[in-house]
Amino acid sequence: MRLDSFLYTNAGGREQNEDSARWNVKEDAGFFLVADGLGGHRGGEIASALAADSLYRAWLDESEPPEDRAAWLREEILRANGALLAEQETRHASMKTTVAALAADGERIAWAHVGDSRIYALSDGRVRRLTQDHSVSYKKYLAGEITRNAVNFDEDRPSLLRVVGEESRCVPDTGSGSLFPGDGFLLCSDGFWEYVYDEEILIDFLKAGTPREWAELLLLRVLPRLRPGNDNLTLLAVCAG
Repeated sequence: MRLDSFLYTNAGGREQNEDSARWNVKEDAGFFLVADGLGGHRGGEIASALAADSLYRAWLDESEPPEDRAAWLREEILRANGALLAEQETRHASMKTTVAALAADGERIAWAHVGDSRIYALSDGRVRRLTQDHSVSYKKYLAGEITRNAVNFDEDRPSLLRVVGEESRCVPDTGSGSLFPGDGFLLCSDGFWEYVYDEEILIDFLKAGTPREWAELLLLRVLPRLRPGNDNLTLLAVCAG
């Protein structure tokens, strides 16, 4: 099944862009990843790039798809975590990152994530989140303390419960499902999803004919809403069929 994608990334109101994205399509298979680095002083940039490159190389190097792609993603994230921990020792610096990864093998998809970078799935006129933020704010939503949309601007949103770059807190969530022609996926960092709602993501997907058109429609909404000093923002739009 043909897979098309479009990437947009922007440093926003920050001096450096600490987000990283990787993608690759070979025949009817595809790999897509967004990582949001944490740490400052370029530490976040190094962390996100290291994790993204680790998974990306593993995808490129494999000779055939694994039987369980979700388990493969989980193991590769843990492998990237080990590499990042070693890099921290070398640099004597605390560097962490989120990771959200999606892989397609023929008519199957699998995903994994750590942190609050998100993956949205669009199919049959509906939008759903494949990921649940590993953040204090999302825990507050699950406990009924705030609404789902309030997560976007809650004061505890930057407090992450899971990250890549800590031995005890790198615990990936995974999932898998079927892939159909016409499906769409949006991978993005919190600097993007903070300014857009699920219904808007769906509306613009239904209007668009390509991943680029979809991303451009979303950016027409998001860019005017950015506040001074806003975080880096990255979105990777993917369409199947």
